[in-house]
Parts: sequence; C-alpha cells; structure tokens
Amino acid sequence: MQLPKDAMLLRIFFGEADKHQGKPLYEAIVLKAREMQLAGATVLRGPMGFGHSSRLHTSKILRLSEDLPLVIEIVDTEEKIDAFLPVLDTMMGSGLVTLEKVKVLRYGEDKN
Repeated sequence: MQLPKDAMLLRIFFGEADKHQGKPLYEAIVLKAREMQLAGATVLRGPMGFGHSSRLHTSKILRLSEDLPLVIEIVDTEEKIDAFLPVLDTMMGSGLVTLEKVKVLRYGEDKN
C-alpha cells in the first residue's frame, strides 16, 4: 500500500475509561480502522491532560490515574479518512476530533 505525499492526519482525543460496546474505545477504534483498511493507527497515552470539563487527569493522583488521556493518530488519504469519520461518530460520546493536512515523507520500506 502506498500513501500519496498529500494526506490527512486524524487525531482523536478522549479518556482511557471511555468504552464502546463494552470494550475500551481505543481498541474499538483501532480495530475498526484496521477493518476499513486505513494505513495505520497509533494509540498514545498521556501522563496528564484536561478537556472540555477542565477536570485534571494525571498519573500523579492515584484516584484519577484510571482515566488518563489517550490520543489516536491515523494518517491516510482524505477520502479514506472522510469515509471513517461517520463510523467514528457513532462510536464516540465525548472527546475531541481534529483533522489536518500532512505531507507523507515515508511509509513502509523502499523495496528497490
């Protein structure tokens, strides 16, 4: 699979405790992205953050450490990201979703 140089970066911000149909939301999103043959997805876990509620989530406070911030990044063509967005919308409750144009410099190994 090749990615064009001009692509889109989808970032999804939410909490580690968020669920979709009984399983962790991050797992559901990554599996759905794979099922829809997106180029790849990475889940990043943050040690600290806050969102719309301004409630602080941090690994320093034991009682809040179960709901740390997560970010999923997915890069693919604009068309494939656009097709994924309505599916993502049905999976998420609260959270933040952003899009930005990116330049792909390298994807996979050069087989020459």
